[in-house]
Amino acid sequence: MTPFLGLNFLLMAFFMVVTNFKAAALDLNLRLPMVGSARPVDTKGQVELLILNIDSAGTLKIYGVPKVVESYIAGEARASMISARKTPGWQEGDELPTTVVIRADGATPFRALNRVIRACQENKFYKFALKARNK
Repeated sequence: MTPFLGLNFLLMAFFMVVTNFKAAALDLNLRLPMVGSARPVDTKGQVELLILNIDSAGTLKIYGVPKVVESYIAGEARASMISARKTPGWQEGDELPTTVVIRADGATPFRALNRVIRACQENKFYKFALKARNK
């Protein structure tokens, strides 16, 4: 019985290590706009990303659940600030090191997109990546 428990533990540990939770944050129902020069997000070695999905009605959805823009981004800013404090050289007034990846539907009104960007900037997020599909 002990070898089976050991094997099950090893398999469980393996799958916990290789699971990619960032892919679960992507809303695949969005129809991203097409741009001829679209390319992958360049994080410059940075691993912290905040992925925001905005549907055609302008609703912010995280893991398929609608969220209030201002309160959600403020909560993410607090979490990012906690992890940034552990980074050597980061000071309290500096911008947050997290890159905000905005995945907006092609039919999203500009005012909804602008609302999300303003809320991010008010919470010290200044690095953005707008996602689109390549032609």
